[in-house]
Amino acid sequence: MSYPVRDARRRIQDEHVAIVEGIDHCAAQVAEPWDTARTTDRNAVTDSLRAALESTGLLEQLPLVLADVVDATGYQLRAQPVAAPPYVVITSRGPILRATIDPGRLVIRFDVFDVVRDGDPGRLPAYRRRNGVRLDVSLE
Repeated sequence: MSYPVRDARRRIQDEHVAIVEGIDHCAAQVAEPWDTARTTDRNAVTDSLRAALESTGLLEQLPLVLADVVDATGYQLRAQPVAAPPYVVITSRGPILRATIDPGRLVIRFDVFDVVRDGDPGRLPAYRRRNGVRLDVSLE
């Protein structure tokens, strides 16, 4: 029996620690100039994180991580992933890697920011730096 989520998570934790640490470092760089613990400027998060990942070479490595993780699950990619949607997406929470494999869509999230919503519907959400990286792997 295959356990693609478990296999994917294990591969990242065993073989891609430097990538996870690099993502964490880039997120710290993004949040460092904020004058408070959070920002409401979504673009300051996503654009700055993309720029930091790109300048460190991590953005170009993420498709390689995705290919390796899919290989670890025992499935194959239908196409070679690239550092752009639909394979790699930089969101306000952090990078997301996605691949379609036989049992469904494999989604790997590296959450480095939390989205904080106020009960007031007129207020913009705020983005707060997480303490570290939360790795979330799912099969949808």
